[in-house]
Amino acid sequence: MHRVFNPSDVSSEGLVEFAQDATAPKGLLFYHAKEGRPLATPWQVAALRAQAVAKHTLPDGVVLDCACGSGIQLAAYASTLQRPVLGVELDEERARASAVNLQTVATHAQAEQADWFCGSAVLAGDGTAAEGVLAALEAKEATVAFLHLDPARPRNSRTHALEEMQPPLHTVLASWAPYFSPTAEGAAALLDLSPRLTAAQRVEVEEIVDHVWPGIDKLWEWTSRGRGRVDRLALWLGGIASEEVSRRFVRVPPSLAQMPLVLSTKEEEEPLVCRHHPPKRGEHVSILDAALIESGLVSTWLARTAPEDQLRWASTEGRRPQVHHDRPLQMNDDDSWLVQATGKVVELLTFALDETTVDRLVEMALEHRMASVKLRFDLDPALQPVLQGSLDRQLRRRHGVREGFVARHPVADVLLLCVSPAKDEDTPSI
Repeated sequence: MHRVFNPSDVSSEGLVEFAQDATAPKGLLFYHAKEGRPLATPWQVAALRAQAVAKHTLPDGVVLDCACGSGIQLAAYASTLQRPVLGVELDEERARASAVNLQTVATHAQAEQADWFCGSAVLAGDGTAAEGVLAALEAKEATVAFLHLDPARPRNSRTHALEEMQPPLHTVLASWAPYFSPTAEGAAALLDLSPRLTAAQRVEVEEIVDHVWPGIDKLWEWTSRGRGRVDRLALWLGGIASEEVSRRFVRVPPSLAQMPLVLSTKEEEEPLVCRHHPPKRGEHVSILDAALIESGLVSTWLARTAPEDQLRWASTEGRRPQVHHDRPLQMNDDDSWLVQATGKVVELLTFALDETTVDRLVEMALEHRMASVKLRFDLDPALQPVLQGSLDRQLRRRHGVREGFVARHPVADVLLLCVSPAKDEDTPSI
Protein backbone atom coordinates (compact mmCIF):
# COMPACT_ATOMS: atom_id res chain seq x y z
CA MET A 1 0.00 0.00 0.00
CA HIS A 2 1.07 3.55 -0.72
CA ARG A 3 0.00 6.60 1.24
CA VAL A 4 -0.26 9.88 -0.67
CA PHE A 5 0.91 13.18 0.83
CA ASN A 6 -0.36 16.32 -0.89
CA PRO A 7 2.31 19.05 -0.55
CA SER A 8 -0.43 21.71 -0.63
CA ASP A 9 -1.97 20.69 2.68
CA VAL A 10 0.63 18.47 4.41
CA SER A 11 1.48 19.34 8.01
CA SER A 12 4.89 19.44 9.68
CA GLU A 13 3.38 18.51 13.05
CA GLY A 14 5.46 15.82 14.72
CA LEU A 15 8.55 16.41 12.57
CA VAL A 16 11.11 17.55 15.12
CA GLU A 17 14.35 17.50 13.10
CA PHE A 18 14.69 20.64 10.99
CA ALA A 19 17.41 23.18 10.22
CA GLN A 20 18.46 26.00 7.93
CA ASP A 21 20.52 24.61 5.05
CA ALA A 22 23.86 26.44 5.17
CA THR A 23 24.01 26.47 1.34
CA ALA A 24 20.42 27.73 0.83
CA PRO A 25 18.93 31.23 0.87
CA LYS A 26 17.89 32.45 4.29
CA GLY A 27 14.48 31.16 5.28
CA LEU A 28 14.67 27.73 3.68
CA LEU A 29 14.25 25.47 6.72
CA PHE A 30 14.19 21.83 5.71
CA TYR A 31 12.62 19.03 7.73
CA HIS A 32 14.17 15.60 8.11
CA ALA A 33 13.23 12.38 9.83
CA LYS A 34 15.11 9.59 11.59
CA GLU A 35 18.59 11.03 11.18
CA GLY A 36 17.86 12.02 7.61
CA ARG A 37 19.73 15.32 7.73
CA PRO A 38 23.25 13.88 7.16
CA LEU A 39 21.93 12.02 4.10
CA ALA A 40 20.15 15.00 2.53
CA THR A 41 21.56 16.66 -0.58
CA PRO A 42 22.74 20.24 0.16
CA TRP A 43 20.42 22.77 -1.46
CA GLN A 44 23.23 24.37 -3.49
CA VAL A 45 24.18 21.01 -5.03
CA ALA A 46 20.52 20.16 -5.71
CA ALA A 47 19.88 23.56 -7.32
CA LEU A 48 22.96 23.39 -9.55
CA ARG A 49 22.03 19.91 -10.68
CA ALA A 50 18.46 20.99 -11.46
CA GLN A 51 19.80 23.93 -13.46
CA ALA A 52 22.00 21.55 -15.46
CA VAL A 53 19.03 19.29 -16.22
CA ALA A 54 17.00 22.35 -17.25
CA LYS A 55 19.41 22.95 -20.14
CA HIS A 56 17.96 19.85 -21.80
CA THR A 57 14.56 19.52 -23.45
CA LEU A 58 12.45 17.03 -21.52
CA PRO A 59 9.29 15.40 -22.91
CA ASP A 60 5.87 15.69 -21.31
CA GLY A 61 5.35 13.99 -17.97
CA VAL A 62 6.36 14.17 -14.34
CA VAL A 63 9.77 14.25 -12.74
CA LEU A 64 10.05 11.05 -10.72
CA ASP A 65 12.26 10.36 -7.71
CA CYS A 66 11.41 6.92 -6.36
CA ALA A 67 13.77 7.10 -3.35
CA CYS A 68 13.37 10.79 -2.56
CA GLY A 69 14.48 10.84 1.10
CA SER A 70 13.96 14.32 2.53
CA GLY A 71 13.03 15.62 -0.91
CA ILE A 72 15.60 18.44 -1.24
CA GLN A 73 16.56 17.38 -4.75
CA LEU A 74 12.92 16.76 -5.63
CA ALA A 75 11.98 20.31 -4.58
CA ALA A 76 14.90 21.76 -6.56
CA TYR A 77 13.72 19.97 -9.70
CA ALA A 78 10.13 21.12 -9.21
CA SER A 79 10.96 24.80 -8.72
CA THR A 80 13.65 24.92 -11.42
CA LEU A 81 12.00 22.84 -14.14
CA GLN A 82 8.56 24.29 -13.33
CA ARG A 83 6.82 20.96 -13.74
CA PRO A 84 5.04 18.53 -11.38
CA VAL A 85 7.16 16.06 -9.45
CA LEU A 86 6.39 12.66 -8.00
CA GLY A 87 8.40 11.52 -5.01
CA VAL A 88 8.27 8.06 -3.44
CA GLU A 89 9.95 7.19 -0.13
CA LEU A 90 9.73 3.91 1.76
CA ASP A 91 9.87 5.55 5.21
CA GLU A 92 6.53 7.27 5.89
CA GLU A 93 7.88 9.96 8.22
CA ARG A 94 10.59 10.88 5.74
CA ALA A 95 8.05 10.94 2.91
CA ARG A 96 5.98 13.47 4.86
CA ALA A 97 9.10 15.55 5.48
CA SER A 98 9.71 15.50 1.74
CA ALA A 99 6.21 16.83 1.06
CA VAL A 100 6.70 19.54 3.69
CA ASN A 101 10.01 20.58 2.12
CA LEU A 102 8.36 20.81 -1.28
CA GLN A 103 5.75 23.07 0.30
CA THR A 104 8.50 25.18 1.91
CA VAL A 105 10.25 25.76 -1.41
CA ALA A 106 6.99 26.67 -3.14
CA THR A 107 6.13 29.12 -0.36
CA HIS A 108 9.59 30.66 -0.51
CA ALA A 109 9.15 31.13 -4.27
CA GLN A 110 5.57 32.42 -3.80
CA ALA A 111 4.39 29.61 -6.08
CA GLU A 112 1.66 28.02 -3.94
CA GLN A 113 -0.80 28.32 -6.84
CA ALA A 114 1.62 27.28 -9.59
CA ASP A 115 0.68 24.27 -11.70
CA TRP A 116 3.96 22.54 -10.92
CA PHE A 117 3.30 22.67 -7.20
CA CYS A 118 -0.41 21.87 -7.28
CA GLY A 119 0.27 18.86 -9.53
CA SER A 120 3.02 17.38 -7.36
CA ALA A 121 2.68 14.49 -4.91
CA VAL A 122 4.80 12.47 -2.50
CA LEU A 123 3.99 8.86 -1.65
CA ALA A 124 5.09 6.67 1.23
CA GLY A 125 5.73 3.16 0.00
CA ASP A 126 7.80 0.97 -2.29
CA GLY A 127 9.35 3.05 -5.09
CA THR A 128 10.08 -0.05 -7.16
CA ALA A 129 6.37 -0.94 -7.44
CA ALA A 130 5.45 1.31 -10.37
CA GLU A 131 1.95 -0.11 -10.80
CA GLY A 132 1.17 0.33 -7.10
CA VAL A 133 2.41 3.94 -7.12
CA LEU A 134 0.33 4.86 -10.15
CA ALA A 135 -2.74 3.07 -8.77
CA ALA A 136 -2.48 5.12 -5.57
CA LEU A 137 -2.41 8.32 -7.65
CA GLU A 138 -5.60 7.25 -9.46
CA ALA A 139 -6.29 9.81 -12.19
CA LYS A 140 -2.99 11.71 -11.87
CA GLU A 141 -0.33 11.87 -14.61
CA ALA A 142 1.24 8.48 -15.35
CA THR A 143 3.93 9.45 -17.86
CA VAL A 144 7.53 9.87 -16.70
CA ALA A 145 9.59 12.62 -18.32
CA PHE A 146 12.67 12.21 -16.17
CA LEU A 147 13.83 9.84 -13.43
CA HIS A 148 16.18 10.70 -10.57
CA LEU A 149 17.40 7.85 -8.38
CA ASP A 150 19.60 8.24 -5.29
CA PRO A 151 19.63 4.79 -3.68
CA ALA A 152 20.65 4.30 -0.06
CA ARG A 153 24.00 2.63 0.57
CA PRO A 154 25.99 1.56 3.63
CA ARG A 155 27.25 4.48 5.69
CA ASN A 156 30.77 4.77 7.09
CA SER A 157 32.08 2.21 4.63
CA ARG A 158 34.91 2.87 2.17
CA THR A 159 33.65 0.22 -0.25
CA HIS A 160 30.40 -1.61 -0.90
CA ALA A 161 28.81 -3.88 -3.48
CA LEU A 162 26.14 -2.74 -5.92
CA GLU A 163 23.78 -5.24 -4.31
CA GLU A 164 23.88 -3.20 -1.10
CA MET A 165 22.19 -0.20 -2.74
CA GLN A 166 18.50 0.13 -1.97
CA PRO A 167 16.32 0.18 -3.95
CA PRO A 168 18.27 -1.95 -6.45
CA LEU A 169 19.06 -0.26 -9.76
CA HIS A 170 17.88 -3.11 -11.99
CA THR A 171 14.54 -3.37 -10.16
CA VAL A 172 13.82 0.37 -10.39
CA LEU A 173 14.74 0.69 -14.05
CA ALA A 174 12.84 -2.41 -15.14
CA SER A 175 9.73 -1.38 -13.20
CA TRP A 176 9.52 2.19 -14.50
CA ALA A 177 10.90 1.79 -18.04
CA PRO A 178 7.45 1.19 -19.63
CA TYR A 179 6.15 4.53 -18.34
CA PHE A 180 8.75 6.86 -19.89
CA SER A 181 7.68 9.28 -22.61
CA PRO A 182 9.20 8.03 -25.89
CA THR A 183 11.93 10.27 -27.35
CA ALA A 184 14.62 9.95 -30.00
CA GLU A 185 17.34 10.30 -27.33
CA GLY A 186 15.88 7.61 -25.10
CA ALA A 187 14.77 7.80 -21.49
CA ALA A 188 16.12 10.75 -19.47
CA ALA A 189 17.48 9.54 -16.14
CA LEU A 190 20.07 10.48 -13.53
CA LEU A 191 21.51 7.83 -11.23
CA ASP A 192 23.06 9.48 -8.15
CA LEU A 193 25.48 6.83 -6.96
CA SER A 194 28.13 6.36 -4.31
CA PRO A 195 31.37 8.29 -4.97
CA ARG A 196 33.19 5.22 -3.69
CA LEU A 197 32.30 3.10 -6.73
CA THR A 198 35.33 1.58 -8.44
CA ALA A 199 35.91 1.66 -12.20
CA ALA A 200 34.83 -1.99 -12.38
CA GLN A 201 31.60 -1.19 -10.52
CA ARG A 202 30.89 1.69 -12.90
CA VAL A 203 31.10 -0.83 -15.74
CA GLU A 204 28.61 -3.04 -13.84
CA VAL A 205 26.23 -0.08 -13.58
CA GLU A 206 26.49 0.54 -17.32
CA GLU A 207 25.68 -3.11 -17.99
CA ILE A 208 22.55 -2.86 -15.81
CA VAL A 209 21.46 0.24 -17.74
CA ASP A 210 22.15 -1.34 -21.14
CA HIS A 211 20.06 -4.36 -20.18
CA VAL A 212 17.03 -2.04 -19.89
CA TRP A 213 17.97 0.60 -22.51
CA PRO A 214 20.50 -0.91 -24.95
CA GLY A 215 22.99 1.57 -26.35
CA ILE A 216 21.66 4.60 -24.46
CA ASP A 217 24.02 7.61 -24.20
CA LYS A 218 25.91 7.79 -20.89
CA LEU A 219 27.78 10.57 -19.11
CA TRP A 220 29.63 10.09 -15.81
CA GLU A 221 29.78 13.17 -13.60
CA TRP A 222 31.99 13.75 -10.55
CA THR A 223 30.97 16.60 -8.24
CA SER A 224 33.15 18.12 -5.53
CA ARG A 225 32.50 20.80 -2.93
CA GLY A 226 36.20 21.00 -2.14
CA ARG A 227 38.09 19.47 0.77
CA GLY A 228 39.84 17.18 -1.72
CA ARG A 229 37.10 14.61 -2.10
CA VAL A 230 34.35 13.57 -4.51
CA ASP A 231 30.99 14.34 -2.94
CA ARG A 232 28.77 13.00 -5.74
CA LEU A 233 29.15 10.52 -8.56
CA ALA A 234 26.28 10.37 -11.03
CA LEU A 235 25.47 8.70 -14.32
CA TRP A 236 23.43 10.90 -16.70
CA LEU A 237 21.47 8.94 -19.29
CA GLY A 238 19.66 9.41 -22.59
CA GLY A 239 17.89 12.73 -22.92
CA ILE A 240 20.20 14.47 -20.44
CA ALA A 241 23.44 12.89 -21.71
CA SER A 242 25.43 13.89 -24.78
CA GLU A 243 27.32 12.13 -27.56
CA GLU A 244 30.01 14.85 -27.31
CA VAL A 245 30.79 14.30 -23.61
CA SER A 246 31.37 11.07 -21.70
CA ARG A 247 32.95 12.40 -18.46
CA ARG A 248 32.40 15.62 -16.53
CA PHE A 249 33.81 17.18 -13.36
CA VAL A 250 31.87 19.87 -11.49
CA ARG A 251 33.47 21.95 -8.75
CA VAL A 252 30.70 23.51 -6.67
CA PRO A 253 31.57 27.17 -5.94
CA PRO A 254 31.99 28.57 -2.42
CA SER A 255 28.76 30.59 -2.65
CA LEU A 256 25.39 30.56 -4.39
CA ALA A 257 26.31 33.77 -6.21
CA GLN A 258 29.07 32.03 -8.20
CA MET A 259 28.90 29.66 -11.13
CA PRO A 260 30.44 26.18 -10.88
CA LEU A 261 33.67 25.27 -12.63
CA VAL A 262 32.89 22.53 -15.16
CA LEU A 263 35.35 20.35 -17.05
CA SER A 264 34.27 17.78 -19.61
CA THR A 265 35.73 15.48 -22.24
CA LYS A 266 34.92 12.72 -24.66
CA GLU A 267 38.47 11.39 -24.52
CA GLU A 268 39.43 8.23 -22.69
CA GLU A 269 41.00 8.69 -19.28
CA GLU A 270 44.78 9.03 -19.42
CA PRO A 271 46.67 7.07 -16.74
CA LEU A 272 48.94 9.26 -14.63
CA VAL A 273 52.45 7.91 -14.21
CA CYS A 274 54.65 9.00 -11.33
CA ARG A 275 58.22 9.93 -12.30
CA HIS A 276 60.83 9.75 -9.58
CA HIS A 277 63.11 12.76 -9.97
CA PRO A 278 65.39 14.66 -7.59
CA PRO A 279 63.97 17.84 -6.08
CA LYS A 280 65.47 21.12 -7.27
CA ARG A 281 65.20 24.82 -6.58
CA GLY A 282 63.40 26.88 -9.19
CA GLU A 283 60.86 24.29 -10.28
CA HIS A 284 57.18 24.74 -9.51
CA VAL A 285 55.12 22.43 -7.29
CA SER A 286 51.32 22.20 -7.32
CA ILE A 287 49.19 20.20 -4.90
CA LEU A 288 45.89 19.61 -6.66
CA ASP A 289 42.37 18.71 -5.56
CA ALA A 290 42.25 14.95 -5.05
CA ALA A 291 38.70 14.91 -6.45
CA LEU A 292 39.97 16.30 -9.76
CA ILE A 293 42.47 13.45 -9.96
CA GLU A 294 39.82 10.85 -9.15
CA SER A 295 37.52 12.15 -11.90
CA GLY A 296 40.18 11.47 -14.54
CA LEU A 297 39.84 15.01 -15.91
CA VAL A 298 43.05 16.47 -14.53
CA SER A 299 44.83 16.08 -17.89
CA THR A 300 42.08 18.11 -19.56
CA TRP A 301 42.53 20.86 -16.97
CA LEU A 302 46.34 20.84 -17.14
CA ALA A 303 46.25 21.08 -20.94
CA ARG A 304 44.81 24.58 -20.39
CA THR A 305 46.61 25.68 -17.23
CA ALA A 306 50.05 24.20 -18.03
CA PRO A 307 50.23 24.07 -21.85
CA GLU A 308 53.43 22.64 -23.34
CA ASP A 309 54.97 22.20 -19.89
CA GLN A 310 56.94 19.12 -18.90
CA LEU A 311 54.77 17.73 -16.11
CA ARG A 312 56.30 15.36 -13.58
CA TRP A 313 53.85 13.58 -11.28
CA ALA A 314 55.39 12.99 -7.88
CA SER A 315 52.23 11.48 -6.35
CA THR A 316 48.75 10.83 -7.68
CA GLU A 317 47.05 9.23 -4.68
CA GLY A 318 46.02 10.32 -1.21
CA ARG A 319 44.86 13.71 0.00
CA ARG A 320 47.63 15.74 -1.65
CA PRO A 321 48.37 14.76 -5.28
CA GLN A 322 51.59 16.54 -6.27
CA VAL A 323 52.79 17.56 -9.73
CA HIS A 324 56.03 19.37 -10.60
CA HIS A 325 56.40 21.68 -13.58
CA ASP A 326 58.80 24.29 -14.98
CA ARG A 327 56.50 27.33 -15.27
CA PRO A 328 53.67 28.80 -13.16
CA LEU A 329 50.15 27.53 -13.83
CA GLN A 330 48.10 29.81 -16.06
CA MET A 331 44.92 29.98 -14.02
CA ASN A 332 41.69 31.92 -14.03
CA ASP A 333 40.24 32.91 -10.68
CA ASP A 334 37.94 29.86 -10.56
CA ASP A 335 40.85 27.50 -11.24
CA SER A 336 42.18 28.18 -7.75
CA TRP A 337 39.28 26.06 -6.41
CA LEU A 338 41.08 23.02 -7.84
CA VAL A 339 44.47 23.78 -6.30
CA GLN A 340 45.39 23.25 -2.68
CA ALA A 341 48.70 25.07 -3.15
CA THR A 342 51.04 26.08 -5.96
CA GLY A 343 54.40 27.84 -5.92
CA LYS A 344 58.08 27.97 -6.79
CA VAL A 345 60.61 25.95 -4.80
CA VAL A 346 63.05 28.36 -3.12
CA GLU A 347 64.67 26.10 -0.51
CA LEU A 348 65.24 22.38 0.05
CA LEU A 349 64.93 21.47 3.73
CA THR A 350 67.03 18.42 4.56
CA PHE A 351 66.09 18.40 8.25
CA ALA A 352 63.02 16.92 9.90
CA LEU A 353 60.52 19.56 10.99
CA ASP A 354 59.68 19.48 14.68
CA GLU A 355 59.59 21.81 17.68
CA THR A 356 63.39 21.96 17.79
CA THR A 357 63.82 22.90 14.10
CA VAL A 358 60.83 25.13 13.37
CA ASP A 359 62.94 28.23 14.07
CA ARG A 360 65.26 27.23 11.22
CA LEU A 361 62.26 27.19 8.88
CA VAL A 362 61.24 30.64 10.14
CA GLU A 363 64.72 31.99 9.36
CA MET A 364 64.57 30.62 5.81
CA ALA A 365 61.09 32.03 5.30
CA LEU A 366 62.24 35.48 6.44
CA GLU A 367 65.15 35.38 3.99
CA HIS A 368 62.53 35.13 1.25
CA ARG A 369 60.35 37.89 2.78
CA MET A 370 57.53 35.48 3.60
CA ALA A 371 54.67 36.54 5.87
CA SER A 372 52.82 33.22 5.84
CA VAL A 373 53.88 29.58 5.42
CA LYS A 374 51.34 26.75 5.48
CA LEU A 375 52.32 23.14 6.16
CA ARG A 376 51.01 21.04 3.25
CA PHE A 377 52.24 17.56 4.14
CA ASP A 378 51.24 14.80 6.53
CA LEU A 379 52.23 15.40 10.15
CA ASP A 380 51.36 13.89 13.49
CA PRO A 381 47.88 15.35 14.21
CA ALA A 382 49.09 16.42 17.66
CA LEU A 383 52.20 18.12 16.25
CA GLN A 384 50.71 19.89 13.24
CA PRO A 385 48.82 22.67 15.10
CA VAL A 386 51.84 23.28 17.35
CA LEU A 387 54.21 23.82 14.41
CA GLN A 388 51.68 25.79 12.34
CA GLY A 389 50.90 27.99 15.34
CA SER A 390 54.60 28.68 15.92
CA LEU A 391 55.09 29.61 12.26
CA ASP A 392 52.08 31.92 12.26
CA ARG A 393 53.12 33.73 15.45
CA GLN A 394 56.74 34.25 14.45
CA LEU A 395 56.04 35.38 10.87
CA ARG A 396 53.09 37.59 11.75
CA ARG A 397 55.18 40.11 13.68
CA ARG A 398 57.84 40.48 10.97
CA HIS A 399 57.62 42.44 7.75
CA GLY A 400 57.27 39.77 5.10
CA VAL A 401 54.93 40.23 2.14
CA ARG A 402 54.92 36.85 0.39
CA GLU A 403 52.86 33.72 1.01
CA GLY A 404 54.00 30.15 0.66
CA PHE A 405 53.89 26.59 1.87
CA VAL A 406 55.99 23.55 2.71
CA ALA A 407 55.44 20.28 0.83
CA ARG A 408 57.20 16.95 1.22
CA HIS A 409 58.92 15.39 -1.76
CA PRO A 410 57.26 11.95 -2.06
CA VAL A 411 60.49 10.09 -2.79
CA ALA A 412 63.47 12.06 -1.52
CA ASP A 413 63.57 12.68 2.22
CA VAL A 414 63.32 16.44 1.63
CA LEU A 415 60.85 19.21 2.43
CA LEU A 416 60.20 21.86 -0.22
CA LEU A 417 59.75 25.50 0.81
CA CYS A 418 57.67 27.12 -1.91
CA VAL A 419 56.66 30.73 -2.56
CA SER A 420 53.17 31.23 -4.00
CA PRO A 421 52.58 33.68 -6.87
CA ALA A 422 51.84 37.21 -5.71
CA LYS A 423 48.27 38.44 -6.02
CA ASP A 424 49.22 41.01 -8.62
CA GLU A 425 50.79 38.38 -10.87
CA ASP A 426 48.93 36.63 -13.68
CA THR A 427 48.46 33.51 -11.56
CA PRO A 428 46.33 34.09 -8.44
CA SER A 429 47.81 33.05 -5.14
CA ILE A 430 46.25 30.27 -3.13
